[in-house]
Amino acid sequence: MNLVVDVGNTRAKAAVFRQEELCSVTHEIDIEDLKTLLAENKPEKVIISSVRDDTADFLEVLNEYDPLVLSHRTALPFSVNYCTPQTLGNDRRAAVAGAQALFPNTNCLIIDCGTCITYDILSKEQGYMGGSISPGLHMRFQALHTFTSGLPLLTPEENVPVTGQNTRDGIESGVIHGIIMEIEGLINHYSSKFVELRVIMCGGDTNFFENKVKARIFAAPELVLRGLNTILHHHA
Repeated sequence: MNLVVDVGNTRAKAAVFRQEELCSVTHEIDIEDLKTLLAENKPEKVIISSVRDDTADFLEVLNEYDPLVLSHRTALPFSVNYCTPQTLGNDRRAAVAGAQALFPNTNCLIIDCGTCITYDILSKEQGYMGGSISPGLHMRFQALHTFTSGLPLLTPEENVPVTGQNTRDGIESGVIHGIIMEIEGLINHYSSKFVELRVIMCGGDTNFFENKVKARIFAAPELVLRGLNTILHHHA
């Protein structure tokens, strides 16, 4: 059994794998949950990834399992063509590893719809090429409310018109359709540069966007967890 732990910007998740098979996922864990997972599954190998600095408590619990701590020094199953690998987020590393495991020898665009929306390109010939980062769905709503004096804090709604005829609909349209057009624009851009591009979407807002984008998308909500397991196998 392998245990993978992903500490993100807003929550920590964990998954148990038997080789490549995903056995279980816990979408929000604390220290006590982690202790329970360890006691119940007795993993042979453990990997932890974090985009935050405050993970000492998790590492203390995992210490006896000699966990692989993902960093820019960790060997990856693909080459990295990125000018500052030390600043590349661990979640992006793991997502790319997951994409490569799902679609080997394939050009991939990985779209992670989380706190931020990240776009990463994996070339079947040149490895990881980099990408872009933009504010996520909820961050955009929060920013409009925080940095103005009169706009309300909203949450995403379905079936929002492109042309809002009141302030509420205008905000909903600007955020939601803005993201959709951003995603579609980048898919079109990279599709013109990479042959037979496979588009993979992951992250917490995958379910909200996957059917709104006019493109063929493979939804893989647990891509980062699968990628962490792939990296762990790479170190076997």
